[in-house]
Amino acid sequence: MDLIIYLIYILSFVIGMIVGLLLSYKKYTEPFVSKNIDLVALVISIIGWILFLNSQFIALIPQYISITVGLFFVATVLGMRPGYGRYELAIGFIVSGLIWLVGMVLL
Repeated sequence: MDLIIYLIYILSFVIGMIVGLLLSYKKYTEPFVSKNIDLVALVISIIGWILFLNSQFIALIPQYISITVGLFFVATVLGMRPGYGRYELAIGFIVSGLIWLVGMVLL
């Protein structure tokens, strides 16, 4: 059963990368943007990292579902055109890491 869940994680990540690439090519016409932060990508990244890294703290959703959805969201931002999504990905990881640290200290 564990191997099937890993396959689902990999498929979720690959599909998220493809979706991110397709959406970013539709949204951005310039080959590279220097320092603009996309608010939608930032929200998707924060939600994805929280679901992925903090899945043990979320009691309402089974852990394998939250990890799968989190991987899809993170891969969507990670799979954007080259040069896009890197600030959003880093900010989402930092916010989720802080939430994880607070959760570990309080538990």
